[in-house]
Amino acid sequence: MAWRSCAVLFRLTGGEASWSSVRGGRWPHSLQQNRGFKKASQKPESRKVEEELGPSHTESPEAAAPRQMPAPPQSPPRSMLSFRRLIKPFAFTVGFTGCSFGSAAIIHYESLKSLFDSRFARFHGDGLERWPTQKTGDVRNLINQWWNSLSQGQRTVAVIIAANAIVFCCWRVPFLQPSMIKYFIANPTSNTLCSPMVLSTFSHFSFLHMAANMYVLWSFSTTAGTILGTEDFVAIYLSAGVISTFLSYTWKVATGITSPSLGASGAIMSILAAVCIKMPEVKLSIFFLPMFTYSATNALKAIIALDTTGVLLGWKFFDHAAHLGGAIFGIWSISSGNNLIVWYQRQILKIWHNLRTRGGSGGGDNRGGGR
Repeated sequence: MAWRSCAVLFRLTGGEASWSSVRGGRWPHSLQQNRGFKKASQKPESRKVEEELGPSHTESPEAAAPRQMPAPPQSPPRSMLSFRRLIKPFAFTVGFTGCSFGSAAIIHYESLKSLFDSRFARFHGDGLERWPTQKTGDVRNLINQWWNSLSQGQRTVAVIIAANAIVFCCWRVPFLQPSMIKYFIANPTSNTLCSPMVLSTFSHFSFLHMAANMYVLWSFSTTAGTILGTEDFVAIYLSAGVISTFLSYTWKVATGITSPSLGASGAIMSILAAVCIKMPEVKLSIFFLPMFTYSATNALKAIIALDTTGVLLGWKFFDHAAHLGGAIFGIWSISSGNNLIVWYQRQILKIWHNLRTRGGSGGGDNRGGGR
């Protein structure tokens, strides 16, 4: 199982994000207009006036040349790197994490209740005719057989891989690139700070970057799904993506770095760390060097040491702050933070059960629940 691929992830720099849509050294029309590089067309009236006035009333080519050159890109003002800009992302991080684990508890509750109701109906003969219908067509049968052969963790990761693949394809659509740069890249100097914290977790510009991340996630899918459960797996994955991005924001604001980043590395690091903490003696290996094996504990220590060194020394090729944030959250969620998460989910379930019971019985008998 290739844990080292999670450390070798490619993060998109600001220049790459902008230059990806350049063809032949020219910006597409949509980005020219968005970035102010489009030259305004001269009105016919102004041309007529210039012809009437003659060359004596117009500027010389030497004087007009400096005006025609676009202004060089300037560094963002200090206000764009102020810690005040982190207040809204911090509130979004706390709220999104709480909603993720609360939703996981509710979905798990509803899934168990639905399973119990269906089996209870079959036991009494009410659901004998509700057997699943056979899929028609060879392709559908093959897809159905493949899907049924997957574990719950693999099914969850398969959906995540499909979402990443769709976003990857959207990066190749020229007219979508302004929206992709705005919403699918996390940048502390951007006017849009919160939604990219989630969407950038599913965004990869490089195919090798996406393939490496998804391979590592798939390698741990069955084990992680068994340890965490499907609902908590998704909750930890999404929450870690937002938390790692927030820590990346904080580190960039503190150090004055303005390069954007994207990718699922922070979220994958949390799943990897949770599995390594729960199963420390499991032997891992690099997929292209299967003869070298090491324990999960040593692998996690090496990854944390590498990312900590990258943060302290200011390495900019990888987003080490996001990697480190995801690993720390994964360790916390499976160890000391697990009791807090369980307590919080119980409180959410109590509220949900009361609301559901009142809605189903109209404030009367508490035995029935709304469905």
